[in-house]
Amino acid sequence: MRLSQMLFVTLRQDPAEAVVISHKLLLRAGFIRQIGSGIYAYLPMMWRVLRKVSEIVRQEMDATGAQECLLPQLQPSELWRESGRWDTYNAEGIMFSLSDRQDRELGLGPTHEEVITAVARDMVKSYRQLPQNLYQIQTKFRDEIRPRFGLLRGREFIMKDAYSFHADEESLAATYDDMDGAYKKILTRCGLKFRPVQADSGAIGGSASQEFMILAETGEDEILYTEDGQYAANIEKAVSMPSDAIASTFDGFKETETPGTATIATLCETLNCDPTQTVKNVLYECVFDTGLLLPVLVSIRGDQDVNDIKLFNELTRRATDYEATKVLSLEVPDEGRLKKWTTQPIPLGYMGPDLSDDCLKKGEDIAPKFLRLVDPTAAELKGFVTGQNKVDFHGVGANWGDQYQLPDAVDLREAQAGDRAVHNPDQILETARGIEAGHIFQLGLKYSQAMEAKFMDVNGKPQPLWMGCYGIGVSRIAQAAVEQCHDDRGIVWPKEIAPYHVIITVPNVKADDQMEVATKLYDELNAAGIETLLDDRPERAGVKFKDAELIGIPYRVVTGRSIADGEVELVSRATGEATNVAIAAVVDQLKLELADVL
Repeated sequence: MRLSQMLFVTLRQDPAEAVVISHKLLLRAGFIRQIGSGIYAYLPMMWRVLRKVSEIVRQEMDATGAQECLLPQLQPSELWRESGRWDTYNAEGIMFSLSDRQDRELGLGPTHEEVITAVARDMVKSYRQLPQNLYQIQTKFRDEIRPRFGLLRGREFIMKDAYSFHADEESLAATYDDMDGAYKKILTRCGLKFRPVQADSGAIGGSASQEFMILAETGEDEILYTEDGQYAANIEKAVSMPSDAIASTFDGFKETETPGTATIATLCETLNCDPTQTVKNVLYECVFDTGLLLPVLVSIRGDQDVNDIKLFNELTRRATDYEATKVLSLEVPDEGRLKKWTTQPIPLGYMGPDLSDDCLKKGEDIAPKFLRLVDPTAAELKGFVTGQNKVDFHGVGANWGDQYQLPDAVDLREAQAGDRAVHNPDQILETARGIEAGHIFQLGLKYSQAMEAKFMDVNGKPQPLWMGCYGIGVSRIAQAAVEQCHDDRGIVWPKEIAPYHVIITVPNVKADDQMEVATKLYDELNAAGIETLLDDRPERAGVKFKDAELIGIPYRVVTGRSIADGEVELVSRATGEATNVAIAAVVDQLKLELADVL
């Protein structure tokens, strides 16, 4: 392609709406243009990147025996009501929903579990047809509350999603392992550094769940891992062994005045104690799908933090205890929220594990008692310090079973870098940041039971289908690659997914000898299967060099003054190394450099 004929415009300044570097660079380099909030046009060079990522994904999925299909983007609300997700996805603002001229409710597909389960329900009748694994590469739609970061959190995006159906859990586990291997190959072939991590299943549901994180210093997600490669998980799922608590020096229980100590730091400074000798009590407001508000009081060691995802999952498990099925919201209430369901001011910062149930308002929509939970880090303490439910007072030297009744012990702490690993206490958790590019789930029977998707087993009895789902973001991979691979001059595309392999820069298009050599090399390189871009624009050489660095093509050939000696300059974008190469040897040299992608 000749750059003079391409729709190609670069920007010298960072666009005001862009925050992360990959978003800035893709806009500046002319790869994408914003059309609306969270809505982008993929311009020619970006589309070439997306096609390459898609083809890698397609090849690795096909290699597992998965079958490509295409499912409808418009989905009837009835299917989502069968699974129970219609109200949730609409209430949480995830789904774009609309009505047709017959007032039938439809949704623009954010995901396709319901649709594919309906297909399997109609078509899979016997165990002899199993297992099946179908995938598609398609645009998805999600009504993000705050679209940001370009393609990393847009309202429409390109995704590969696959769904498998099985006669038993063992078959599901085998396909899950196949998808794990395929995803590792996909990201490796894309030339990216990544890490698979244990993850929470979130709104999709199911049991086993694993994310694939593209490593980037500015990634949204924090992951914890061990150097031995035996453990990695995102912060929401990670487990660890906390540091040992320092033995308490407090002998006997005493209510102590501690003015101005609403934080653990000020409390420890006042009492000259360590945070591991304290118990902090965190108040949450949980609302179930029945409308019931449940006050939750979590006790945890003072140097630890509550993992909200773990708490959300624990409350979801307990929903049936309150005649509910799921949690709609979970938050730490501010004073304004507290006034709506308490009869008196709550001494925030000084609460004890025995905060009285009498402070709760009476009403059908408010649970009559706190749900009290304790993290094991706090449950094992003796002689600890905790709040006394009075401002400026703490209990010092307290013990469970004496001053306070021990609540149900549940692992609710957030693992931290520096903690010891559960699988090997000699391994210390380290931290990194990443961008989620893929997620695989063992869904189990969640959707098949809800939608009555069954097959006849070997004994002629109807059984629910076991199911898995496997998503990977094609447009996310493309932008995450820029987030990982850039420098202060622009994008540094991995050669595996770069829009072109080589750009030929002609410093002076009015010089016949420069254009003649450039055109000859352009034809020869393309004929050799090396995707080549020719910058034949009537621009200054400096502008062309800056643009070449900005758009990040892996190799640049410059037909400058050295052609008088029968040579051109060959520059590696990744290393910046520049060498003079004989014109006659350029094609062979680039074939060698690009051997693993040609």
